[in-house]
Amino acid sequence: MDGALLLSLALAVVLIPLSLALLNRLRLGRLPPGPRPWPVLGNLRQIKPIRCRCFQEWAERYGPVISVWFGSGLTVVVSTSELAKEVLKENDQQLADRPRNRSTQRFSRNGQDLIWANYGPHYIKVRKLCNLELFTPKRLEALRPIREDEVTAMVESVYRAATAPGNVGKPLVVRNHLSMVAFNNITRLAFGKRFMNANGDIDEQGREFKTIVNNGIKIGASLSVAEFIWYLRWLCPLNEELYKTHNERRDRLTMKIIDEHAKSLKESGAKQHFVDALFTLKEQYDLSEDTVIGLLWDMITAGMDTTVISVEWAMAELVRNPRVQKKLQEELDRVVGRERIMLETDFQNLPYLQAVVKESLRLHPPTPLMLPHKASTNVKIGGYDIPKGANVMVNVWAVARDPKVWSNPLEYRPERFLEENIDIKGSDFRVLPFGAGRRVCPGAQLGINLVASMIGHLLHHFEWSLPEGTRPEDVNMMESPGMVTFMGTPLQAVTKPRLEKEELYNRVPVEM
Repeated sequence: MDGALLLSLALAVVLIPLSLALLNRLRLGRLPPGPRPWPVLGNLRQIKPIRCRCFQEWAERYGPVISVWFGSGLTVVVSTSELAKEVLKENDQQLADRPRNRSTQRFSRNGQDLIWANYGPHYIKVRKLCNLELFTPKRLEALRPIREDEVTAMVESVYRAATAPGNVGKPLVVRNHLSMVAFNNITRLAFGKRFMNANGDIDEQGREFKTIVNNGIKIGASLSVAEFIWYLRWLCPLNEELYKTHNERRDRLTMKIIDEHAKSLKESGAKQHFVDALFTLKEQYDLSEDTVIGLLWDMITAGMDTTVISVEWAMAELVRNPRVQKKLQEELDRVVGRERIMLETDFQNLPYLQAVVKESLRLHPPTPLMLPHKASTNVKIGGYDIPKGANVMVNVWAVARDPKVWSNPLEYRPERFLEENIDIKGSDFRVLPFGAGRRVCPGAQLGINLVASMIGHLLHHFEWSLPEGTRPEDVNMMESPGMVTFMGTPLQAVTKPRLEKEELYNRVPVEM
């Protein structure tokens, strides 16, 4: 009797999981292949920290479309331009929703912003606002003086550091000088405020702003593994008071700035900053307070780190490739000369600079897996079944390094973008730093302009080289883990002024 009972229990232990797996297979259909998931954890223990590289390795083993199980949740990752087109164009509407974890659910107030909103009437309305009002060529041109002001402030910062007594010939940490531009630029564009003075000191509101950004990052990164296993979340409840306090602090600062602008509007009329635009368009587009605040912080989230990341990677490639650096400087000297500084209006006459920007974004997209999409219905990708509710990622890092569509894909060669006219704003699926389709980044042109301006000024004003004894292959070109990928080791480089007139290194301030 005991033996029969033990045999029955043993069979149950074996058959129940097999039966559940079979039922799951029948329910989900023919899923893409992928690494064998563990019970409960799925592939969480197998995923390496730098996910774009990990998923590329798995794609080489299992095929260009793979299943990855984050605990109990299915994520499908595609790694070729053909499959990217299937996701972002042919099945765009069915895959236009956005998965929200418990953290982004609270930060976005259930998707009341743009980034984390599901595809539907709210998203369409807010997207229309971005396309027709916020990121128009007219507004970007009106805000150009702010960008040029902040880039010249960066030049002044680098010049002071490079020429300070005892610093000549010594390497500087490039990222430190880029971060200042990104911080000042995005706060001025979004809020119409420069929180940092000429000496680099941040005022009270600026310190509060930085604290809110840093706290948001810490809170968002504090989610446990139970976030991926829905039936274990009751064991790890969120600290709701922490989120409530953070959101109230963020809203309080934002509303204070909005109120300041409302008062200024009555006295001097509307300006071109995004906060003024949203305030004046609030009724026309029926925007809630949550949406206005969400949009402003979307711009900050999307625009601050990505600019620093893009330019630092570009500078790393340029110091490792003196030929490209010299060729770009020759173009700048020919078009701009050495008697004035470069302006954004020069871009149309600087094709090699544009090619350098494109090649840098090809090899080093700041969001290498884009933000995840979510299937609102069952679809097929690459002949496989993608069930409703599954997440879908495009590994744009792998797509842009695919040897089947790129010649010598790991070589940094901007000339490839002169030999062929390749768009990087979503119409060519071989290179997708800003995504494509309904979820393409509405601020792509703004980002391109700022990155091009920063690179152009850094190369026009200065010569850059590696520290003495450092070879190009010694530079650590590994990414940091995360949704956005900084250089894992901050770039250090030696710089030397190349323009003779000292006044060309001064900031050109603009009050707007």
